[in-house]
Amino acid sequence: MTTKKKKGSGRYVETIAFGEKVSAFLPNPLPPEFDITSPKIFGRLNDANRALGRLDGIKDMLPNADLFLYFYVRKEALLSSQIEGTQSSFSDLLLFEADETPSVSVDDVGEVTNYVAAMNLGLERLQTLPLSSRLLKELHAVLMRGVRGETKNPGEFRRSQNWIGGTRPGNARFVPPPPDKVTELMSDLEKFIHADELREAPLLKAALVHVQFETIHPFLDGNGRLGRLLIALMLVESEALTAPLLYLSLYLKARRDDYYALLSKVRFENGWEDWLEFFLDGVIETSAQAVRTAQRLLAQFDEDEQKIRALGRASDSALRVHTELKSRPVANVPLLAEWSNLTAPTVRSSLKRLIDIGIVTQPGNEKRDKVYIYRPVLEILEQGTDPL
Repeated sequence: MTTKKKKGSGRYVETIAFGEKVSAFLPNPLPPEFDITSPKIFGRLNDANRALGRLDGIKDMLPNADLFLYFYVRKEALLSSQIEGTQSSFSDLLLFEADETPSVSVDDVGEVTNYVAAMNLGLERLQTLPLSSRLLKELHAVLMRGVRGETKNPGEFRRSQNWIGGTRPGNARFVPPPPDKVTELMSDLEKFIHADELREAPLLKAALVHVQFETIHPFLDGNGRLGRLLIALMLVESEALTAPLLYLSLYLKARRDDYYALLSKVRFENGWEDWLEFFLDGVIETSAQAVRTAQRLLAQFDEDEQKIRALGRASDSALRVHTELKSRPVANVPLLAEWSNLTAPTVRSSLKRLIDIGIVTQPGNEKRDKVYIYRPVLEILEQGTDPL
C-alpha cells in the first residue's frame, strides 16, 4: 500500500518574530508519501508487531503485572526527562516517592514525577475522552506543574514564536510554525490520529504523529516529553498495547544524536522512511529489553525468596517485608510497617535479617528509620538510566 501522495514534508513561510523576519517551517498534513511495502519498512514492521505482542504478554508472566507497570512508567518518565537534560536518577525518584531527600534538585525529580502523573492521567482520561488537543493540553498542564517551564503558559498552545537551537529565531537551527498556525495544525493532527488511514499499522501511525507533533512544537516548553508520552498513549488507545509497557525513551536517549538528526531529515529532506526504519528498530530492541528485564526480575525474586525461606521461623515476617520491597525497592521502616501490617520493631528485625543475607542494603549510617534499598532489584531497573 502507498499512502496519499504529497510533495515534500512542508514549506517555509516568512514571519516576524521578536522584531526580525524569519523563515518558519509549516509541515504538510499527515500522512506523507511513503511505501509501506518497501523492504526497509515491511519486514521491520512485522518484526516490531511480533516484538510488541511478546511485550504485551509480559503481564501473563508476572505474578503482579501492576508492579511491572509501576516500574516501567517511572523508567520511561525518568529517561524521557533525561533526554531534556534532567539529572535525576532512578534512585532519586524512588527516594523522593518514599519521602526521602534525593541527591539532585527537587526540580529535577519534580519533572519526572510530573511525567508519571501525566501518564497516569492520560490512561485514565482515555477511558472517557479520545486522544485530542484538549487531552494534550490537560497533560501538558500536569507536566509543567511546579517545575521549570511553569511560567510558560502550561496547558495552552503557544501564542508566540518558539525556536530550537540558537539564541533567537534568527539564528535558530529550526523554527517551528508561526503561533497563528498552531491550532489549525493540531486540529489536522487530531483528525489524522482518528482517521482510518494506517489504522492497521498503529506503530507507523504513532511514529508519524510523534514527528509531526515535535515539528509543530505547539507549546512553549515540554514538547519533547509530551511528544514521547503521546507515543505510549496512541499505542494504548489503538489497543496495540493493553498497558504502556513500551519505554522508547531508553532507545532515544542512547541514540539521541541520531534521533534529532532524523527529525531534521524528515523536515528538510522528506526522510520519512529512514525515520520509520529507526523507530521500528527501537520498538524491536526496546521490547526485547523489557522482556529480558521481566525475566531477570522474576529470577531475582525467586532466588531471594529461597534465601528468606531458609531463615526458618523468622521467614514469615521477612517474606512479608520482602513482598512490599518488591513493589517499592526504596522504603523506610514506617512505610514498610504500614504496607505490611507489621509492627515497626518486627520490620526492623526482618530488615536486619535481609541485610545479613545480602538482599537489602542501608546506605550511610544505620540510623533509626533511615531508608532501605532492595539493591539487586534496583540494579536491574537502573540499567540505562544514568543521567547524560
